[in-house]
Amino acid sequence: MTTETSSQPTSNDATTNTPSSLLTRKKWAARFPNPPDLCFDYRALVEQEHGIARATDPDHKICVIGAGVTGLTAARELYRCGFIDITLIEQSKRIGGRHLTVHGNHPLEENHTPFEMGAMRMPFFNRENELPKAGRSLMAYYADEFDLAISDFPNPGSRWVNSTGIYLQEGSLGGRPLPHMLIWTNKDGLTPPPDEALQTVCAKWKTFVDRMTRQIMQVYATPQWESVWAAIVERYEGVSFRDLVGMPPLENWNTEQPGDFGGVGMTPHESTLFYSIGIGDGSWGAFYDVCALYPLRTAIFGFSSRLQLVHGRVDACGVPLTAPYLHCEAVIDTQGLRFDSPRYIGLVALDECLMFLPTDSTDTSFYEHCLESAGGFFSDSSVSKLEKLDNQKIRVHYTWQFSQPLLSRQQFDDFDSVIMTLPSWLIETCIRLENFNQQMLPYETINAYKTAHWETSCKVYAPLSKSFLSGPSKIPQAIVTDSFIHDVYSYRYNDNYQYDCILLSYTWEDDATKLALFTDRELVSKCVEELDRILMNSANIQEKISPYILTEQAMVQRWMTDRNALGCAKLYRPGTYYDAVSLMKYNRDYSHLSGLYLSGESFSVDAGWTEPCLRGAVDAVIHICNKTQAVFNGDFCLSDYPHYRTRG
Repeated sequence: MTTETSSQPTSNDATTNTPSSLLTRKKWAARFPNPPDLCFDYRALVEQEHGIARATDPDHKICVIGAGVTGLTAARELYRCGFIDITLIEQSKRIGGRHLTVHGNHPLEENHTPFEMGAMRMPFFNRENELPKAGRSLMAYYADEFDLAISDFPNPGSRWVNSTGIYLQEGSLGGRPLPHMLIWTNKDGLTPPPDEALQTVCAKWKTFVDRMTRQIMQVYATPQWESVWAAIVERYEGVSFRDLVGMPPLENWNTEQPGDFGGVGMTPHESTLFYSIGIGDGSWGAFYDVCALYPLRTAIFGFSSRLQLVHGRVDACGVPLTAPYLHCEAVIDTQGLRFDSPRYIGLVALDECLMFLPTDSTDTSFYEHCLESAGGFFSDSSVSKLEKLDNQKIRVHYTWQFSQPLLSRQQFDDFDSVIMTLPSWLIETCIRLENFNQQMLPYETINAYKTAHWETSCKVYAPLSKSFLSGPSKIPQAIVTDSFIHDVYSYRYNDNYQYDCILLSYTWEDDATKLALFTDRELVSKCVEELDRILMNSANIQEKISPYILTEQAMVQRWMTDRNALGCAKLYRPGTYYDAVSLMKYNRDYSHLSGLYLSGESFSVDAGWTEPCLRGAVDAVIHICNKTQAVFNGDFCLSDYPHYRTRG
C-alpha cells in the first residue's frame, strides 16, 4: 500500500528567551521526517565548507575496513577534514558493497540498462511538495553534491506505475467466477485498490500510520521528543510486526500514555492479504516476525515516502557526465591490482563519486590521494585479525590477493584508529579480535553483533523489451502475488537505453530461502514460467510476458551466499532492540579507549537502507575528530551531539 505521510513543518526557530545552549542544539536539530533515535541534522554538519572539522593531528593513522558506502563515506570525510594517513581495505575487486549495479546488455557499453541487485530505492527525507535533494538527509546532500540524476521509484500501487496487478489466492480475490488479476490504477496517488477487502486493509494501515504520525510530528525535535520516543520503544520493542498488525486499534491517543498507539486491528484474513500487499514497496510478510519498531520506523519516519531511483551521474539520455577515470578500461589500487573502473551509472555512482571525485578541501579525490599517500587503497585484500597492541595501536592483519590463493600473502600494518564497516556476521566468522579487554570491547557488544539477525534476499533481474511499456500489452507494469515470485517490478530509465528492465522476483527471508535449491538459470526459468502461468490463468489478461524478456541475459543475486556480505540487511527480533542500540552507541562509550569504531548498517536499527550507513560513517568521523582534538566547523562540539537512549 502506498502511504505517504504529509507532514507540516515543526518550528525549530529560536526565540529570544531560549538559552544559548538550546540555541546551539536547535542549530543541529533534525526536522521531521528523519530517523527517531537522534534528532540530529547530519547534513548540516557535512555540507559545511571543508566538512565536519579541521584536523589538528593530520598524521593520526586510520584504517577503514570495507569499501562499501560506509567505508567510502568515512574515508572521504576524514580526508576532507585533513587527515592524510588513511588506508582503505576491501576484500572484493570492486567498491560499493551492497550497492551493486550490474549491466543487462552485452557487450558492456556505457549506454545500458542498470540492474540494482542490492539497494535500489532511496529515501531522501524530503517533505511533500519539496524536491528530493532538498531533503534533510545525507543521501540528499550527496546526490546534490555529486549531481546524481534521480526519478520517483515505480513502487507497486504508486502513481509512478501505469498500473499494478494484484494476483492473490489464485485469482479468486474479488469473487469472480473465473480467476482474475485485479488491476489497480492510481494516477493521483489517492485511489484505493480495486477490491473491498484490499480497501479495508489499506484503510486500516493508513489510519494507524496517520494517527501515529500526527502526534509524532508535533513533538519531534522538541524537548519532549526523547521521552516520547522512549515510551514508544517501551511499548513496542517486545512486539512483533505480526502482533502489531492484529492488535486492536486505539481510537483516542492518551497523553498520559504517549507511547501507546494501539495496533492496526486486522483480522487474520486481512493480515494474510497484508502479508503480500505490504506498506507501499511490495510484500512485507517476510518481516512479520521482526520487532514492530522496524516497520514503524520505516513507515513513519521517512523511509517509505517519496522513494527515488538513482540513475547515476548521467544526463537525461543516461550518458555519464564527464568524470575522472570514466573511460578507463581498469583502475589500479595502491599495490597495482586492478579493480572495477567507475562507470557512474546507477546507484553505485554514489560510491564511485565518493572515491573518485575531488573534495572541496583538497581539489583532489580520495583515490588520487591513495596513490600518492602513506596510506592507500588495497583491493582484493581480506582482513583476518585485529590485534590490540601494548602501545595502544591496532595491528590489522590481512591477506593480499585474497582471490588468488597461490599468489596471496599475509601482511599487516599498525594503526591509531580502525573503522570497521563490515556486516557483523562477517566480523564474527572471518575476523579475530585479540587483546581487546572488557573496558574496550565488552562481551555485551560482541554478543549483540554475533547474535544479530541478518536476513537473506534474492533478486532476479532481466532486460525487458521496450515494446512492453510502450505497446498495447494488457500486462500491468508492477505485479504483486502470493506466489513464490512475490513482487515484480518493470521500469524504464530513459528512451536511450536499448532495453528497459524487469525485476522478475524480489524476495526476503523465508521467501528467498526457499529459492536456494535452484541454480541461477533454473530460477530464472521458474520465475518466467510462473509469471506466464499467472498471466495466462487470469481471465482478464491471457497474455504471456516471456516474449518481452531476454532470459539469457538475466542475473540473480543471493545476498546470504555472497562472500563479501553474508546477508542482505540486519534486522532485530522482538526484545532485542536495545542490543541494536547498544551497538550504535559503542563509538561514544568505548572507542576512545579501544581505537576501534563500529560503523554502518551492522550497527544501526534501520536495516536495508543507505542512510544509516552514511550516518554511521559520519558518526565515526565525529568521534575520531573529537579524540584527536580536531577543530569542529560551525561551532559544533560533542555536547551538541545527542545520546542514544538505552533501556531504563
